[in-house]
Amino acid sequence: MKKKKQQKQDTELTRGQRMWKAVKMELHQHKSSFTVYLILRALVILVMIRQIFNQNYENVFLCALTLLLLIIPSFIQVNFKIELPTTLEIIVLLFIFSAEILGEINEFYIIIPFWDTMLHTLNGFLAAAIGFSLVVLLNDDERVAIRLSPFFLALVAFCFSMTIGVIWEFFEFGMDMFFGLDMQKDTVIHTISSVALDPAGGNRPYMIHNITSTVVNGESLGISGYLDIGLLDTMEDLLVNFIGALVFSVIGFFYVKHRGKGHFASRFIPRRKKRENDYLAMVEHEPGTAAGSAATSGSSPETNAEHA
Repeated sequence: MKKKKQQKQDTELTRGQRMWKAVKMELHQHKSSFTVYLILRALVILVMIRQIFNQNYENVFLCALTLLLLIIPSFIQVNFKIELPTTLEIIVLLFIFSAEILGEINEFYIIIPFWDTMLHTLNGFLAAAIGFSLVVLLNDDERVAIRLSPFFLALVAFCFSMTIGVIWEFFEFGMDMFFGLDMQKDTVIHTISSVALDPAGGNRPYMIHNITSTVVNGESLGISGYLDIGLLDTMEDLLVNFIGALVFSVIGFFYVKHRGKGHFASRFIPRRKKRENDYLAMVEHEPGTAAGSAATSGSSPETNAEHA
């Protein structure tokens, strides 16, 4: 019993090692994306060392998470046997770095007013590209008897992107509500309109104009207006996500309509891996692995088990 358990653990370890080796091969596939990955990885490590010296362990965790996220594109390509265009892969890597390291740790969300808006617009564009690719890959699969029109493919990509955007806003609201964070950034406004302020207690909105200060419990908040608690930020994020999703959906529509001749669109649309770029299959058939040994001997693993 112990021997079988040990053999299972060895097999699992070997599978993990094969996956990691294939991921490293994937990382080295394109020089440009690999160069960007190395630069960003080095910068994240430097930031992590600085945060350790500052004893800011929350940011140390963010750095560790970023290092993990930077490997995700290569892991997805290896595990799901799809090929991310180099342009898309580089944008994804820069997006991760911009959101976690620049946005959170270096506080670009506060220093640069449009930073969050830019990332949400890009997120809408990228999510639409991913949703579009998922349906295109399914549509091109000979085992699936469906053929979708260009308009429907674009519509699915758009809806996929908007769904991702809404789920993210749910996440921000949940973190603010239950953990007291401020992911939905507040906005200072100077006019409010609410039926809760109607002196007659009716359903008429009562407006207050030219608000110059806000006092809570007898103390001034020190702001030159009134705080909108996250609503405008959420709606702005969804609006720019809408714009990003719409832009790619239009690009994707014409890409399919012209049978994949769009050079610009092809830079953002993943495709199935070719056999010569399937690094996981290469590693699994190397000598010394179970599959490789079976291939070398000219028999299958099942046949070897029967002889044993």
